[in-house]
Amino acid sequence: MAFDTSYLYFRAYFGVPATFRAPDGRPVNAVRGTLDFISRLAAQYSPDLLACAWDDDWRPQWRVDLVPSYKTHRVVEVAGQAQESVDDDLSIQVPIIRECLDAVGLPIVGVAEHEADDVLASLARQHDGASLVVTGDRDLFQLVDDDTSIVYVARGVAKHELVTPEVLAAKYALDASRYVDFAVLRGDPSDGLPGVKGIGEKSAAGLVAAYPTLEAMVEAATDSASGMSPAMRSKLTADVSYLARAREVVTAVDTLALPDLTRRPVNHDKVEELTERYALGGALTRLAATAR
Repeated sequence: MAFDTSYLYFRAYFGVPATFRAPDGRPVNAVRGTLDFISRLAAQYSPDLLACAWDDDWRPQWRVDLVPSYKTHRVVEVAGQAQESVDDDLSIQVPIIRECLDAVGLPIVGVAEHEADDVLASLARQHDGASLVVTGDRDLFQLVDDDTSIVYVARGVAKHELVTPEVLAAKYALDASRYVDFAVLRGDPSDGLPGVKGIGEKSAAGLVAAYPTLEAMVEAATDSASGMSPAMRSKLTADVSYLARAREVVTAVDTLALPDLTRRPVNHDKVEELTERYALGGALTRLAATAR
């Protein structure tokens, strides 16, 4: 089971009351929530291996070079450098979350110039056996196959949905292998990806069902005798280069070199010390027991 760690701590920060504080006054709501999310899902699914994917680069330059609007709306300038816009009360908790995960021996995996999505894709593709990827990011539906399911937590951990090939077929009428094409056409404003103007979820699914590749769609769009409606042909040919560039941006890299994922033993003294220092209640001790 691999976790989209940043998604979990953002969700915890906005979903768990800010009244949870350490003795020194620092907020720990994101810490407690993240630890509880991981332990709850680990207890429910009993995986033989846990890994926490980390954003070593939340907005890789190579993706920005392809689509300059990529995550632009999340950028702030700090000391002349572009950084992700994160509330101060959350940013001070991120190192604590990492310290807690390390104390219970969970592998934390990040790769330079790549996002957690790429780490999750590589973990799933390179794992010999069934994989569960925990995220609230629909783009990772591209990973779904007979061996990989998405534990989709966009509506909350308690209300999560297990996304399998059958679920994708029922919900979108498409195969996971075509999800990237679907996402490119539809777009994703939360990532600064505009999609193709005038094409929504329904028409994107229809195009994916009708044509085997994006290239085949473009070929049909440039052929007045193809049977594609003039309106749709106009939409697709408005910015053909965007389709190829966006596809590379949306496609998660699944060939990253990964470190050894062998679990280290729980550092019980550290767990006890962190629990007291940050007033974590039973959150960290529960995770230590669950992830054992």
